[in-house]
Amino acid sequence: MGILAFGVFAVGTVVLVRRFLPPPKEQDVLRAVPFTALPGVAISPSFSPDGSRIAFSWNSDPVHAENEFDLYLKAIGSETLLRLTRHPSKWISSVWSPDGSQVAFHRIAGKDTGVYVVPALGGPERKLRSTRISPNMVHFSRSNQISPNMVQFSTISWSPDGKWIAYSDLLPSEDHVRIYLLSTDTGETKPIPVVPTCLDGEGEPAFSRHGESLAYWCFQGYGELGLYSLPLTGGAAKLIYSMREFPFGLTWSASDRELVYSATSGANRPELLESNVSNGAVKHLAIANDANGAVWPAIPSQGYKLAYSSFTTNTSIFRRDLFHTEAPPLEISPSSRAQFGAQFSPDGKRIAFASERSGEQGVWISDIDGGNLMQLSNPSDTSGSPQWSPDGKRIAFDSRRLDHWGVYLADADERLPRKLATNISDIYRPHWSRNGKWIYFTSSAVGKAGAYRCSASGGDAVALTKDVDSVNAQESFDGRTIYFVSGRSSRGVLMKLNVGALPGSESAVAEFPSLYDKDDWALTSRGIYFVPADAPRSLRYYDFVTKQIHSLFEIERDLDEGLSVSADGRWVIYSQQRGDFNSDIMLVEHFH
Repeated sequence: MGILAFGVFAVGTVVLVRRFLPPPKEQDVLRAVPFTALPGVAISPSFSPDGSRIAFSWNSDPVHAENEFDLYLKAIGSETLLRLTRHPSKWISSVWSPDGSQVAFHRIAGKDTGVYVVPALGGPERKLRSTRISPNMVHFSRSNQISPNMVQFSTISWSPDGKWIAYSDLLPSEDHVRIYLLSTDTGETKPIPVVPTCLDGEGEPAFSRHGESLAYWCFQGYGELGLYSLPLTGGAAKLIYSMREFPFGLTWSASDRELVYSATSGANRPELLESNVSNGAVKHLAIANDANGAVWPAIPSQGYKLAYSSFTTNTSIFRRDLFHTEAPPLEISPSSRAQFGAQFSPDGKRIAFASERSGEQGVWISDIDGGNLMQLSNPSDTSGSPQWSPDGKRIAFDSRRLDHWGVYLADADERLPRKLATNISDIYRPHWSRNGKWIYFTSSAVGKAGAYRCSASGGDAVALTKDVDSVNAQESFDGRTIYFVSGRSSRGVLMKLNVGALPGSESAVAEFPSLYDKDDWALTSRGIYFVPADAPRSLRYYDFVTKQIHSLFEIERDLDEGLSVSADGRWVIYSQQRGDFNSDIMLVEHFH
C-alpha cells in the first residue's frame, strides 16, 4: 500500500486546495431508525466490513456507572447483544479488521489506556500498545454532549490491507497529540508527517476504503480546524476544508469521493456534513425528525448504510428561593423537550428562555409561573441565548439563518425580530450594557474570533480583548468593568478588564475557580453566582467585597446551560437534567 513511503515525505509540505467555503448545500432528507433502544448511552458505532454488524460502546448500568463503557456487538435485524469487553472505561472507540475477524479499540481508562484487539466472536482481549490520552479529556458536557477532545484523540482506523492501525497519542517528548501508525505485525510505530499549521495536534484518523489516503482533523489553534487528506503512496497532505466548529467523527463514503463527519459550532446541535474530497464542497445531510442532532457517523466498506449516535436531551427550567434554599424548586413551563438558558426580566415578572418544544430550538417568553407562553424567534431558525434589555422592553438573542449566526433584537410584546447590523459576522451570545446603549457579543468569524461590542442600533464593533477564545462578555453594574470567560473547552476561566481601555489588558478574577460551563454564571451588583467545574451539581456565590465563596445548595443532577438571579436577589432560575440521559445508535439504510 505504500505506507512506508512516509519516510521520504517532505515533512510539513501542504497543498492548499480550498479554504473557507460558501455555506453548505442542502441534500435530500435521510430517514433513520433506531438500531439500539437501550437505557443509558450507546455511542461510537463502527460497522463490520460487510455492513451486517455494528460494534458500539455502552454504559449498561448508567445509574451507577455513568461514564463506564464496555464494547458490545449487535447484528442488524437482531436484538441479541454480544459483550466483547469487561473492563468499564471512560471511553472506547472501535474499528473492525478488514477481514471482520477482530475488533480493535482505543480504551481510555487510566493506567490501562491503550490500543487493544478482541475477537469479533468474543474472547480474550490483547493489548497492542499503551497510550497517554488523559482521562481528563473525557467528560459529559452541557446539553448531554461529549467533550470533543475525547473523540478526536481516541478514534482509531485500520488500513484495508490489515497491516496498520492509525491512532492518536501524546508522547512524553511532545506538547500536542499526534497521529501514529501501529504495525499489526511487528508492533512498531511511526508518526505521520507533521503539517506546520497543526499547532494543537491531530486526531480522528480515517483510512480510505481503497487504502490510498488517510484523512484526519488538524487542530490549527484558536478554534480553527482543517480537514486533511494524506496520500499514502507519497506526496503532500491536502487541505480539503477549514472551519471553526467542533467535529465529532470522520469516515469515508463507500466510493472514497466524500468524507462524512459531524460538527457543531457550540451554539447549535451537531449535524452531519459531507465534504467532497476533490473540491472541498460541503453539503448538509439532513435527517428527518431528529431534533437532537447526529454524532460519530460510520459507513461500512461494503453496502450503502450509515450509522450515527443521537442523544436525547432531557432538561427543564426550575426556580428556587435563595432566601429559603431548603424549599423544593418549582419547575417552570414543563415540556417533554429540552429547555434551558432562562433569564429573568428586570422586574422579575417574566422569563425568556430557549426551548425545543416546537421541534426547532427557539426563544420563548412567559410569565414567571409559565403562563402566557409565546415564541419570540422565527420558528424555522435555530435560536437561543436570550437577554433582556435593562428597561425590560426588548430581548436580544442569537439565531442561525443561512448557515450563519447573527444577533437579533425584538420588542418583547410585538415579537418582530430585526438583525443587529454590524461589521463582524458569525456573532452570538449577546448581552446588553447597563445603560442599554451597547450590545456585547462573541464572534467565531475566521481571523476575527473573540468578544466585541457595538451600538444597540448597529454599527462597527469594537474588540474587547485579543483573546480569541473569549465569550459571554458582560458589563458590571457600575459600568466600569467587563467580565468574560476565556477557554477553549466548555469550561473556562473568568476574566475582567477595564471598560475605559479597549482592547484592554485583562486579568483573571482573583480566587475565582474554573466554571463548569461558559454559560453557568450570573453577574449581580454584589457578586457572582456560578457553577464550579469540580461540582456541577452545586450553586455557589462569589462576594466582590470579601472575595469569599459560599455554597448555596446542591441538587441531585447536573446543572445545565443558563443561570439567572432576580433583581431583588431572592430567586434563581436554572436548567437541570431531569433524569438519566440517553443516546441511541441510529441506522440509515440505502445511504448514497
